[in-house]
Amino acid sequence: MRDKKRGLLSISLLVIFLMYMTNVSISAWADTAELEASIKAKQAEIQEAEKEKQQLKSSITDAKKIVSGLESAKEDLEAYVMELDANLTDVEEKIEELKQLISDKEAEIAEATADLEEAQEIQRTQYENMKKRIRFMYEKGDSFYLDLIFSADSYADMLNKADYAEQLSEYDARKLEEYKQTCEYVAACKADLEADKEVLDEAKAKQDEEQANLNTLIEAKNKEISATSADINNREAAIKELEADMAAREAAIKELEQIVAEERRRLAEESGTVLTYDGGMFKWPAPSYTRISDDYGNRIHPITGTNQFHNGVDMAAPGGSPILAAYDGEVVAAAYNASMGNYIMIDHGDSLYTIYMHASALYVSKGDYVSKGQKIAAVGTTGRSTGNHLHFSVRKSGSYVSPWNYLSR
Repeated sequence: MRDKKRGLLSISLLVIFLMYMTNVSISAWADTAELEASIKAKQAEIQEAEKEKQQLKSSITDAKKIVSGLESAKEDLEAYVMELDANLTDVEEKIEELKQLISDKEAEIAEATADLEEAQEIQRTQYENMKKRIRFMYEKGDSFYLDLIFSADSYADMLNKADYAEQLSEYDARKLEEYKQTCEYVAACKADLEADKEVLDEAKAKQDEEQANLNTLIEAKNKEISATSADINNREAAIKELEADMAAREAAIKELEQIVAEERRRLAEESGTVLTYDGGMFKWPAPSYTRISDDYGNRIHPITGTNQFHNGVDMAAPGGSPILAAYDGEVVAAAYNASMGNYIMIDHGDSLYTIYMHASALYVSKGDYVSKGQKIAAVGTTGRSTGNHLHFSVRKSGSYVSPWNYLSR
């Protein structure tokens, strides 16, 4: 029994010595099965990245084909604008999807870089441990295992040392296999990172292409609106055409106001509650604006040369930049109109409304309650518009009033 204890003690001391000599540390991998699963996961990510890259190559908009296909609609400007605006919306959505993909890929690249760095650190540690182990075995010579076994004090001690020699051999083989798998995982991490970078580069290139397509469609629309206005035979006809457009806007807004007024009256009778405006100042609705391109009030119309009333403030802002709710209220319209484009109308109570026109995208729906400063849409050039801007109007008791009564620059 004493010999057996001595043999076990000598084996334990040898284990401690070898661990010290080879700097064995707890691996980041729980076992080879987990490492193998990690390699397969990386390979799946590489395949997914390749699919994304192929999808990006096949999904680009053909702006020239769209413009060509709309030739027959030019005789009816309203129909032409509506069809082209629908395509503008599709391209805007693609651009937003690409922006999100770019953001996601940048996050994935950061994660993949961290995975690679961690795997490379494990690889370096395993490599250094193996060198120390090989150096130790070289210094001890080929007879190390025989010396270990034949130094036994008894038959039992010899069996114990022989068993330990076998365990050491298995340990070396296992560590070598782990190192091979780590090298394979490092290679998979590098390939995954490279695939993500390729998708990112492709997405950025496609975003630039789609932005160019968007600009092509906007230019085609602007050209047609300007050409139609220039082709009107005389000033009187031009005035009538513009007046008809404004009358259509006015009719649409008045109809909404009547519907809201009736709904407010019904709610007041049923519950006694009424939406009221508390008199606060409005928030600037286009925080990315660069200038006021057209102010509220009477002005000389650039096409007819006559005195015309402009019922809002045009804020020239970049396409896709945010449009904010000027004040708390209920969305009573979030729709499309051939004249106003994508527009939103908010009821603030006491017959006070704000209207936001020509948006590229709408982020709220009819019936939503919004807060002052909440993002409700994106600046665009839909409807009768020849450039990215927000047309912001304020109505009080059924008539347009100056937004400057409620806004401060």
